[in-house]
Amino acid sequence: MPLAELSAKELLSIITHLKQWVGNLRRAQVLRKQESKKALRAVISAVRETTVYLRGLKEGREKSIEKEERLSLKWTQLAFELEDLGLKKLASRCSLKGRYWADPSEYDQDFLERVGMRMADIERIAQSSLKELEK
Repeated sequence: MPLAELSAKELLSIITHLKQWVGNLRRAQVLRKQESKKALRAVISAVRETTVYLRGLKEGREKSIEKEERLSLKWTQLAFELEDLGLKKLASRCSLKGRYWADPSEYDQDFLERVGMRMADIERIAQSSLKELEK
C-alpha cells in the first residue's frame, strides 16, 4: 500500500509503534551496558579473590578444595555471563580459569602463561572493557 493511501490514524499508529520500538531499543542498550559493567566488575572481584587465595598459598596456607570449588564455579559463571554479553575473549579466559580451578593439576605453569591466564592479564582486559563502556 503506498504511503499516500494510509489514513491519518494508520500513519499515527505506525509512528507511535516506531517511537515505542526506538524507545525499547534505547532501553535495551542501556540495560546491556549496565549488565556488561556488572559482569566486568564481577571479573575484577574474582581476580582479587583469586589473588588473595594464591597469596595465602604462597604464605604457607593449606590448599582448600572448598575455596577452589567456589573459584571454579565463580569463574565458570562469569564466563557464561560474558559470553551472553558478547565479550568472547574475556569469556574464554574466564572459562579456562574455571576449568583450571576445577583441577589445577591438569595445567602446567608454561601453558597458563601462554594462554594469558595470569590474573593481571584478565584484570587488564576487564578494566579496559569497562573504560570502553564509559565512553
